[in-house]
Amino acid sequence: MSNNEADCPGDLFIFSAPSGAGKSSLVNALLAADDMLTLSISTTTRPKRPGENDHEHYHFVSSSEFAAAIEAGEFLEYAEVFGNRYGTARKAVEKPLSDGKDVVCGIDWQGARTIKAVYPRTCLIFILPPSVISLRKRLERRAQDSDETIDRRMRDARSEMMHYDEFEFIVVNDEFESALADLKSIIRSQRLVTTRQQKKQQFLLDELLNNQ
Repeated sequence: MSNNEADCPGDLFIFSAPSGAGKSSLVNALLAADDMLTLSISTTTRPKRPGENDHEHYHFVSSSEFAAAIEAGEFLEYAEVFGNRYGTARKAVEKPLSDGKDVVCGIDWQGARTIKAVYPRTCLIFILPPSVISLRKRLERRAQDSDETIDRRMRDARSEMMHYDEFEFIVVNDEFESALADLKSIIRSQRLVTTRQQKKQQFLLDELLNNQ
């Protein structure tokens, strides 16, 4: 990340959620609605699922390739989940931010904490399901996991949700369009903070303050 994040024109938004809360669907809808947003695609060692494409959903790599990337310092953060490794590549975040793009990352609370420590201006958003029952039903509707795996995901979901208070914003994904509207409002509000507007409106501010 830039040594001086104040010089970086873009903003970083991190979305975290328990598996099944609908994070991916909301992020995809945000990206489709806002051309100033770009997605940081995570790198992973897990196998592709049906319908997934390399460099679109994830950068799929081998365990040895992932280890080499760690050794080379290519990740802002990385972690192991369900026996597979996931990481956020520096270049996937730093380049678009320096170009003035706002970057969206979908990672867990541990990764969010790590990146926030490096880049304090990061906006952390936690997405919650409307209920435990709803969360389990969503996982079951995927028809991708065994009952044993779903039970494990439910246990991990509780562990993930215990860290909600490390995030600046909480959005409950009960009604999709309402949750999407909430997320759009958060992003718009972040673009209007003084530090960002100072850069965008510098000419206007100079004119208003120096025109005596």
